[in-house]
Amino acid sequence: MNKAFGFLLIFLCIPILWWIGDNIFIEMRIATAHEESIKEAIRLPEVQAQLPVTLIDKNGQTFSEEYVEWRQPLTLQEIPQIAQEIFIASEDEDFFKHIGFDLSAIARAVVANSNASSISQGGSTITQQLVRMRYLSEEKTYERKLTELFYAYELEKEFDKETILAMYLNESYFSNQVYGIGAAATYYFQKPLQELSVAEIAFISAIPNNPSLYNPLKNFEVTKARQERLLDTLATSGAITQDEASAYKTETITLNVKNKLQSHPMYSTYVLQELRFLVAEKEGFAERLENAKNEEEKKTIKNQLDERLNFLYQNGLTIYTALDPDKQTHDENQMTPILGSGQLQAAGAVIDNATREIVSLYAGKNYSKFDYHRAYQGMRQPGSAFKPLAVYAPFFETTTHTPDSTVSGRNYCVGSFCPQNYGGYVYGDVSIRTAFRHSYNTSAVRLFNTVGIETAFSYLDRFNFRSIVEKDRNYATSLGGLTYGVTALELADAYTSFIDGSYVQAHSIRKVVASDGTELYNANTVRDQIWSPKTVKYMRSLLADVVASGTGQGVYSNSNYVGAKTGTTNDYRDYWLAGLNDEYTAAVWIGYDKPQSMEKLEAYKIHHKLFNVLLE
Repeated sequence: MNKAFGFLLIFLCIPILWWIGDNIFIEMRIATAHEESIKEAIRLPEVQAQLPVTLIDKNGQTFSEEYVEWRQPLTLQEIPQIAQEIFIASEDEDFFKHIGFDLSAIARAVVANSNASSISQGGSTITQQLVRMRYLSEEKTYERKLTELFYAYELEKEFDKETILAMYLNESYFSNQVYGIGAAATYYFQKPLQELSVAEIAFISAIPNNPSLYNPLKNFEVTKARQERLLDTLATSGAITQDEASAYKTETITLNVKNKLQSHPMYSTYVLQELRFLVAEKEGFAERLENAKNEEEKKTIKNQLDERLNFLYQNGLTIYTALDPDKQTHDENQMTPILGSGQLQAAGAVIDNATREIVSLYAGKNYSKFDYHRAYQGMRQPGSAFKPLAVYAPFFETTTHTPDSTVSGRNYCVGSFCPQNYGGYVYGDVSIRTAFRHSYNTSAVRLFNTVGIETAFSYLDRFNFRSIVEKDRNYATSLGGLTYGVTALELADAYTSFIDGSYVQAHSIRKVVASDGTELYNANTVRDQIWSPKTVKYMRSLLADVVASGTGQGVYSNSNYVGAKTGTTNDYRDYWLAGLNDEYTAAVWIGYDKPQSMEKLEAYKIHHKLFNVLLE
């Protein structure tokens, strides 16, 4: 009977046992999944704040910085031992003993909080504080605190103590958008952390405990008082003596706050654009865009390029440039007054002949960073300033003619294209030198027709004219009549081929270095031979004639050589000058952002004056 009852009881318990077992299995599975999610969360790279992008001029000096948060991460070996000891002694004296959290500290916090109406004490270790900085909010609830303990424990399993301490010291907030003790040193004292005195290190170490309260720019004395308490803590821990602590307290703390460098925005704005071109070229985005089958594919590629650039910016860069700060300042200070107070604008570019580096850019008067940059974004019709590149140099390169050969200046039509000379004048047979000097349009079209459109473009295509399109392959191009036009930088860039016949795209960036010192990109310096020595000789002679007795009269230079070509577009909407001396190649444009006639300004030769500034 008892045996039968036992079997019946067991039978009746089977569903209960099954239910209990099933729930245990579910709970174990949930617990395992939760553990895995915590581990995965820790392994996942958190969204990092952007490290600084620093621009360096040709003299090795920083001239511009791009950042929202000032950060300068250091390795633990680069952080003085005394700085490490300050944070361990004041924030977590058992740091090297616990497993991520300190049960005794938590117990003390619970007792303290039980006597308060809200959670006010956390009993947090350095590891827990790092968890909050990286993964969690500052919300004070018991649920959040429990999650914090799990994360801290997992973080300790994932990284060693030294790595955790380094992360903590690099990610702590030091007020005023400054993150990390290395950045705090350079922000508040403009010195590397290693060069700070113990008193100065203790002073900035006072800030993270309460960045609002201990903001030294607003509450200096409060910060100083906490610094002194930290020095006493160091003395108590044995890191320094009490006499040393007393001496450090008396040391005068003089802040030398760093201002965000934003010098030469006309140049720095272009550097960041050139970086985009450089990354696109070096990493294949440019080629992919050129071969894209449709606009949707182009959009996808551009988005990928944006993501790549964001990644680079996020991780910090140092960009070494060719900026000549004295030249840039000189050009801006001299050109802006020449333009006057009206709406007249200008664009200019200066390239060093020896290095083919961009040393100065003029983006327009009253320019602010990231405004419309006329030097590289201002596409306008180049007029006759385009003739040397499209007509005369290809003509000399492909024929046996010389500047003293004859060409007609009479009326001339190619199909329905019937250009006129300036003022409607008709000329007879003249030398090529004369036609170039006075910019006869009918002569230029005749020579262009001799060369042929395809041959002329076989040379033009070797330059960096980004906005010349397929429908520009027509006779109007010989006179600078393009669909979209060119920029001052592009024109100066192409004119560098008249230095010695060689060409490589002019650049502002010498090299790009990652925050860890790895060189990521450098400029292409391999030159392509475009023109023969004969053509270079003829072109330099013709350009010099324009300055001596042609449309370029008024251009001057202290160098042994100066040559240039002017350009005027229909209805006097654009005035150009492009040319070179022994040191620089330059181009300048003047006009209005909303095109209008400048005929009344012609006699003032404003573009000549601006061009002279660029060649100084």
